[in-house]
Amino acid sequence: MTLHTATRRRVLGAAATLAASPIFGARAAATGAVRVGVLTDSSGPYSDSGGAGSVAAANMAMQDFGTTVLGRQIGIVTADTQNKPDIASAIARRWYDDGVDAIIDLPVTPIAAAVQQIAREKGRTVMITAAAVSEFTSKSCAPVSSHWADDTHAMATATGKVLTGGAKRSWYFITVNFSFGEALQAEATRVIEAGGGTVLGTAKFPIGNSDFSSQILQAQGSGADIIGLAAVGGDQVTLIKQAAEFGLLGGKTGFGGFLIYLTDIHALGLKTAQGLTFPASYYWDQNDDARAFATRFMAERKAAPTQNQALVYAGTLHFLKAMAQAGTDDPIAVNKAMRAMPVGFFGRPATMRADGRLLYDVNIYRAKRPEESRGPWDYLTFVDSIPAAEAFLPMNPACAGA
Repeated sequence: MTLHTATRRRVLGAAATLAASPIFGARAAATGAVRVGVLTDSSGPYSDSGGAGSVAAANMAMQDFGTTVLGRQIGIVTADTQNKPDIASAIARRWYDDGVDAIIDLPVTPIAAAVQQIAREKGRTVMITAAAVSEFTSKSCAPVSSHWADDTHAMATATGKVLTGGAKRSWYFITVNFSFGEALQAEATRVIEAGGGTVLGTAKFPIGNSDFSSQILQAQGSGADIIGLAAVGGDQVTLIKQAAEFGLLGGKTGFGGFLIYLTDIHALGLKTAQGLTFPASYYWDQNDDARAFATRFMAERKAAPTQNQALVYAGTLHFLKAMAQAGTDDPIAVNKAMRAMPVGFFGRPATMRADGRLLYDVNIYRAKRPEESRGPWDYLTFVDSIPAAEAFLPMNPACAGA
């Protein structure tokens, strides 16, 4: 079997499974329904930070808004990307062709980039809450696209400034070998060097890596003050666990994280994760509004919401409110309303820029020591906040009309 044939069969198989799904079929048959598609990782390394929790969050948003908008029923559809851009693209194209109004979530850069391109071609709404490269607004902006996740520039600015702290500290990166890791390391390097720090080198690894001994030994041998983790998901959890086995955690060498989910801390345990410092756009215990959402989410999911799941909730609700405000389902009009309206962001100020970039002050947290935790999911301590104007890139003038 050729690679082309295998890929084609995999895509067709995924499409057939989707068409046969009782959830999808029921929604598709609902004439005139407004549908939001949660395109997520349901079974892979990002399923804990998205997956069924993202679907639950979208459903909570629908319930909070009401079951109809513009006199039409609202429905949530879902599918598994299998972390393959070709499968995600096939699903997105089919959904848009069948009348799905918006797609949300989208873990990992290649998947989000592929779906954003289809949304641009089809003139349909896409809301990226998981994938993080800043290029989604700085280069590939579109009038129907919005980026909700902490992006690589914001993450690099937050972690780099807090950990470098004006001192001339040295860094060594362990970086996942695909576009997200490369972009994150490049952004972080600029911040570190601007602050007087230095980057001594990098050790790369492929997605799905299981043995990090080589990368850890290289980082350890560099003598760097801080090891930067330009990674995400299950790979990063495995990396941190193995670094602990090498005795690196808790020693004189610091660890800087960039995209670490609360579920990652849960998987690691505070004994291993303590001291990890990283930005997060949402933490369930950050204020009363965040706790109120988390209480409802935990009642259903038996786990605290991650920032991606919280953003799926906020994005879905904002989209539905914007459709009501616009008085039409026209995607351009709805996205203009999304950019003009205040954004409900769990009790924190947030606005959406003309290029679709969600703006907010970026909070930085540190994982607690085990004895500091007051109970389940009480894992993080607030460290600092970076103003939105400093955290995010200025708008590309070419995207001003996006």
